Amino acid sequence: MITIRKELTKDAAPREALLDLGYGDARFGKVSERLREGRLPAAGLALVACDRGRVVGTVRLWNVSAGIARPALLLGPLTVHPDYRRRGIGSALVRRALDDASSLGHRAVLLVGDAPYYGRFGFSSEKTANLWLPGRYDAHRFLACELQPGALEGARGLVTATGRKPPKPGLAKLVAVLRSNEPLPRAA
Repeated sequence: MITIRKELTKDAAPREALLDLGYGDARFGKVSERLREGRLPAAGLALVACDRGRVVGTVRLWNVSAGIARPALLLGPLTVHPDYRRRGIGSALVRRALDDASSLGHRAVLLVGDAPYYGRFGFSSEKTANLWLPGRYDAHRFLACELQPGALEGARGLVTATGRKPPKPGLAKLVAVLRSNEPLPRAA
């Protein structure tokens, strides 16, 4: 049975392995990644789909500004393990992410993705016509969904990252990690 829940610290390694499987290293070159780099997901908006405790799907939302002083979220990356695709898990993750974002008072969500897939959730390129991203992207794949009508009315300008940055580990923690021969901590 598939369950969707908030991501836990223990899900980091399986999530990264799943993203590697779904996107490979190409994911680090995407324009959306520029907005996620060095940031934490929006509070309470990192989700995983699990089958008997195994992470089989993931989606996260990130705080951004849609132009000047216009708070929004950026959805992605979304992926589902190849063995679990075509079962509605991706759709369930998107619906849950949008519902959770709306219940937390967020007003709009942006993403770069396939319009035929995301259109069923209310995403379109209509509201992003006067917005742009920090890098190369296909304009027809830059989509938005208003969780509250009019949230992106008049939005214009560069989309920028506004989310929380992870805390920097103290010197004592770094020394302990170096002495233990464990890998250095990475941003989430």
